Amino acid sequence: MKAEDISSDQRHLTPDSITSHGLNKEEYLALLSSLGREPTLTELGIFSVMWSEHCSYKSSRVWLKKLPTTGMAVVQGPGENAGAVDIGDGMCAVFKMESHNHPSFIEPYQGAATGVGGILRDVFTMGARPVALLNSLRFGEATHKKTRHLVGGVVAGIGGYGNCIGVPTVGGEVGFDASYNGNILVNAMCVGIADIDSLFFSAASGIGNPVVYVGSKTGRDGIHGATMASAEFDSKSEEKRPTVQVGDPFTEKLLLEACLELMSEDAIVAIQDMGAAGLTSSAVEMASKGGVGIELDLDQIPQRETGMNAYEIMLSESQERMLMVIKPEREAFARAIFDKWGIDFEVVGKITNTGCITVRHKGDVEANIPLSPLGDNAPSYERTLIMPEPACKISGTEAFESSDIAETLIQMIGSSALSSRRWIWEQYDHTIMGDTIARPGGDAALVRIHQTDRALALTCDVTPRYCAADPYQGGAQAVAECWRNLCAVGAEPLAITDCLNFGNPERAEIMGQFAATIEGMAEACTVLNFPVVSGNVSLYNETAGQAIQPTPTIGGVGLVDDVNAAATISFKNTGDKLVLIGPHGHHLDQSIYLQIIHGRAEGACPPIDLACELRTGQFVREIIRAKIVNAVHDISDGGLLVAITEMALAGGIGAQLRVSENDFVRKLFGEDQARYVVSARDGEVSELLSRARTNDIEVHLLGETGGDSLKLEGCHPISLMSLQIAHESWFPELMKS
Repeated sequence: MKAEDISSDQRHLTPDSITSHGLNKEEYLALLSSLGREPTLTELGIFSVMWSEHCSYKSSRVWLKKLPTTGMAVVQGPGENAGAVDIGDGMCAVFKMESHNHPSFIEPYQGAATGVGGILRDVFTMGARPVALLNSLRFGEATHKKTRHLVGGVVAGIGGYGNCIGVPTVGGEVGFDASYNGNILVNAMCVGIADIDSLFFSAASGIGNPVVYVGSKTGRDGIHGATMASAEFDSKSEEKRPTVQVGDPFTEKLLLEACLELMSEDAIVAIQDMGAAGLTSSAVEMASKGGVGIELDLDQIPQRETGMNAYEIMLSESQERMLMVIKPEREAFARAIFDKWGIDFEVVGKITNTGCITVRHKGDVEANIPLSPLGDNAPSYERTLIMPEPACKISGTEAFESSDIAETLIQMIGSSALSSRRWIWEQYDHTIMGDTIARPGGDAALVRIHQTDRALALTCDVTPRYCAADPYQGGAQAVAECWRNLCAVGAEPLAITDCLNFGNPERAEIMGQFAATIEGMAEACTVLNFPVVSGNVSLYNETAGQAIQPTPTIGGVGLVDDVNAAATISFKNTGDKLVLIGPHGHHLDQSIYLQIIHGRAEGACPPIDLACELRTGQFVREIIRAKIVNAVHDISDGGLLVAITEMALAGGIGAQLRVSENDFVRKLFGEDQARYVVSARDGEVSELLSRARTNDIEVHLLGETGGDSLKLEGCHPISLMSLQIAHESWFPELMKS
C-alpha cells in the first residue's frame, strides 16, 4: 500500500509526541525504516505499545533464553498464552503468572482486580478451566502513609474479582520493605486443567478466515497501559489513573463459559486474549505467529463510548475481551453460543496474505504496518551491565545472643515479616468449586483434580532480601524454596512460571541484577529438573531512581498421586517425635532474626547447595508417601524455631525441644537451606532414621509434641496462647490503625 493511501489525519508528528510514546531516537529511525514513510498517529501508537518493554521484552529476551524450558512433563513451554504440563490421564495443568504492579499502585482495587482477570483469560484462552488462583504481593513499610490504603485496595480487588468469577484463591505470599514504598508489586498466578488433546493456540491461519471480536465493549480505559508499565514512576504518576483498566468479573464469567463451550466444538482456528496493548497486541501476535497478515475494520468493534478514534480503539485495554479466528462455515454456530451467553460477537476483520496489519476506520486506512518489525524483529538490546558483587558475610565470630528466647520469638512471630496472613486470605473464597484440600497457610496449596484421588500442589515464593544481597544465589534460592514447598506436601515438582520484577534496565547495576538472577534461576531449574514453561518480566519498578529489591517471584506446580498421603504443617498428635532433616542452623546473615531483633538487614545470602536440595527433597517425598511422617514443614524465614512454632499453632499442640546450648541462637533462628522439620509417631522414628542413613541424609532428633506451650531446655515455656495472639494481631492492627 502506498503512503498516499494512508489517512493523513495527524500524520505530522512533533518530537514531543514521539518522546511521549516512549520511543527513543534510534527506535523512531527504525520505525521510519520499517514503514518507508512517516507514521500516522495510530501507527505510532501501535509501534509504541508493541515496542514497549512490557510487550517486546527488548531488554530481557537475550537473557530469558538461558532458562531451561523443556522436560519430561512439559506439554507447552513459553511463547503461548500460558504453559502446560502433563498430569496424567490425558490431562494437563495450564498455568502462568503475570504482574499488574504499576496499575495497582495508581488504583489498587481495579489494578489488582484486572490483574486477576487478565491471568484468568491467559489460562482459559488455552482451553483450560481455571481451578485455582494465587498471588504474590509486596508493599512498602507498614508505617508508610500509603501502605494501609494499598493493602486494603489490592486485597479487596483480588478477592472481589476471584470470588465473583467463582475460582478459589488458594495461596500466596505477602512482604513489606521500604524499597516498595513507591512501587508495590502485585503478581497474579492462575492454574487450570485441560485435556492435552484439546489445547488451543494463538497462531492464525487460513487466508480469508474471519477474525472475530468477543467479550465486553471497548472503552477508553487502559489506553497506553503497556507503555505506562514500561516506565518508572515519578511525582506525577498518580495522574496516570486513566491508564488503569476497569474490570467486570461477571462478564468474564460469561465469557469464560461461552469460550469453553465453543472450544468443545470444531470451530476455532486460533484464539488470543486482549491483554496488554489490547486489540493491537492480540491481532499482531496472532498474525505474526501464523506467518499471515490481518485486516481490521474498526467500524465493527463493539464500543461503549461515542466518538472513539482509531488510535483509542487500537490501544484501549478494556477488559474481558478476546480475539478469535473462526472457521467460516462455523461462524453462525459460534455466534449463537455467544448470543446465548449475552456476550458480544462481531466479525471485525479477516486473515490476509499480506504479512501486514491493516487497520481501517470510517473509510480511511489508519495503519498499514509490516508485522515483522512489530513481532520477531522488534528491538532487542544487550544492555550494558555491571554484575553485582555478593554482599560480604558478617564475621563468623560475631555473637548474636538473646537474653529471653520467649520474648524474641514473640517479637518475631508478631512482626510484619512473619505474622499470620489470615486477615488477607479470609477475604478470598478458597473453597469454592469444592476441590480445595489444603487452605492457605501451609507450604503449598492442594487442589484436587476433580473426581480423582490426585491433586495439584501450588505455591509461589521469593526472598527479595536474599536477591538484593546476592542476585545469583537469591535467584537459585527462590527456585529451590518453591521446589521445597512442593516436596513438603509430598508432591512431585513439575514446572514453574515466573514473574521477574526489577528496576530500570537502562541502569547497568539493575541489568546486572537481572542477569545474575537469571543465571542463578537457570542453574537451580536445571539441577532440580524444574523447567520454566511460562512467565512475565516487569521492569522499571522504581520511583525517582529508587528501585525495588530484585524480586523474581517463582510459581510452582507439582502433582500428588494420592491425596490421602499428602502432608500438612500441623502437628497431629501428642507424643510424636520431632526430627530435623538437614543440618543444624548457623546462618544469621540476612535473616529475619537479625532484621527484627537487631535492626540489621545485612550480610550474605545463605549458600545454596542444589545437589543437597535435590537429595533432601526426594527423601522427604519418599517418607511422606510411605506415611512415615504426619506433619512436614520446610525451614525458611525465621529458621527452625519459627517453623516449629507455625506447626504448633496450626495443630494447637505444643512441643518440648532439646537443642544444645552451643550456638543456641544460630541453631534456633539460622536460615540455612535444604532443611525440613517433620513429626512422626514413636514407632515410625526408627524407620525414618534407617532410611535417612541409607540415603545419606543428615537428621537430628529435636524432641516431641505435647502440651500447650513450647518448652526449650534452659528457657521459660512459651505459651501457644501468647504466640497465637502475637501471630494473629499484627495484620488486623495494621488495617484498623
